[in-house]
Amino acid sequence: MQTRDQLVLALDLDDLVPALRLARELQPWFKTAKVGLELFSASGPDAVSAVADLGYDVFLDLKLHDIPTTVRRAARVIGALGASYLTLHARSGPTMLRAGVEGLREGAEAAGLPQPVALAVTILTSDGDAPAHILGHRVAAAVESGCGGMVVAADDVREAKQLAPRLLAVVPGIRMPSNDAHDQARPATPSHAIGLGADLLVIGRTVTSAKDPRAAAESLIESLEADG
Repeated sequence: MQTRDQLVLALDLDDLVPALRLARELQPWFKTAKVGLELFSASGPDAVSAVADLGYDVFLDLKLHDIPTTVRRAARVIGALGASYLTLHARSGPTMLRAGVEGLREGAEAAGLPQPVALAVTILTSDGDAPAHILGHRVAAAVESGCGGMVVAADDVREAKQLAPRLLAVVPGIRMPSNDAHDQARPATPSHAIGLGADLLVIGRTVTSAKDPRAAAESLIESLEADG
């Protein structure tokens, strides 16, 4: 994979106009852009279509967590929007995850779109107190349900890949060594996460809150290529 292909730009804003401005500015360094709860709550499905129209793959980070019927119906709607990835919370277990996977597939097929990837969120990177056994249970649920990937902290990648080597490992909480960790209990540098086996890195404040986002993105790419 090229470095750019492994980077997901987190558009964690509450207004679609500046989010799109930022997405255009940083597109040379990112193939995928994340639409999370904040932007989706502000702009709804329009956020997905607008970001996709720029040429990005869209990572829709909603962490769906509800009864299986509700998740399946919601995922079916999302599958028709054109997102490339959708997060589902693995805490609910394989039955709910499977419902999300099936709904996502149904929605995409009905709309004539490529099959999106369902990502099971294992343990939030802000949760530093999760019991050790939880990761294995949630990765197993992701495999059993047919998810195509999992969202894991960097320090969990190696174990998760041993349990599910075919699943994409998506790592949030990425920070450069000089950055503040903010609310991330288990942050990691880009090089450390890639070295542990991460497939995709979600990049947010380390670039988007920088005084010069373009320079920060360029520095991040250079650090990865130098270590690679």
